[in-house]
Amino acid sequence: MSHFVRFLAISIILGSSISLKSQDFSLLEKRVYEGTAGKLPYRILFPENYDSREKYPLVLFLHGGGERGDDNEKQLVHGVKHFIDPPVRSAFPCILIAPQCPEDSYWSSVKFERTKYPLDLDFNYEYEITKGLQLAIDLTKEIIKEESVDKSRVYITGLSMGGMGTFEAIYRFPRLFAAAAVVCGGADAVAYGKRQAKIPFWIFHGDADQVISVEHSRKMVTRLKALNAEVKYTEYSGVNHNSWENAYAEPMLLPWLFSKKR
Repeated sequence: MSHFVRFLAISIILGSSISLKSQDFSLLEKRVYEGTAGKLPYRILFPENYDSREKYPLVLFLHGGGERGDDNEKQLVHGVKHFIDPPVRSAFPCILIAPQCPEDSYWSSVKFERTKYPLDLDFNYEYEITKGLQLAIDLTKEIIKEESVDKSRVYITGLSMGGMGTFEAIYRFPRLFAAAAVVCGGADAVAYGKRQAKIPFWIFHGDADQVISVEHSRKMVTRLKALNAEVKYTEYSGVNHNSWENAYAEPMLLPWLFSKKR
């Protein structure tokens, strides 16, 4: 049975809100990466019946700004639950890594002040890469080296600050990833060029987002289309700064993501 057919069979499950008990997150092993830029707590999920002789897709999941810290727990609050649902794990075996950004850093080099909402965001990729994003990329490269990863199927997704980090990771490391799913993020749209346009994107945003304006996603969609990139865009009417609940429950998101190869 194809992945597409198998996933249609479980789409009803994904179409509703998935409620998982906290102990289900024990499926994600706790680890700490130690790199030249510092330490990075992260969780890792292996496929069921993991076989080191096989090669698996790798997904890097970047959380939002409110989940920064070092408890190695908060980064699982939003989005990750959809990846550990049993039917999803069965249909799409992969290695998932969910790092936790340090409290004193961000996934993106964006500058902003919390004086008004939606936030006034200054994206400029001439800024130095943040410690958080550098650690996340270094971790990803180590997992690729140490585990049974299909290098042609490395994916990245993120929400809010993690959406910003996803755009920036693609900008700085376009040869690393096969596809990206970005939820309520933003980016330095002008900086994007032909190298970044080779990556397929699916971008999501709520049009009533009062934290990160939907205009940031609209600008990126316009830029990517101008570059003839493969881009899908889903905008949710009336949805505020929680469009990840809609995005990660999209029945076709994972079939789309896992179909992409570099």
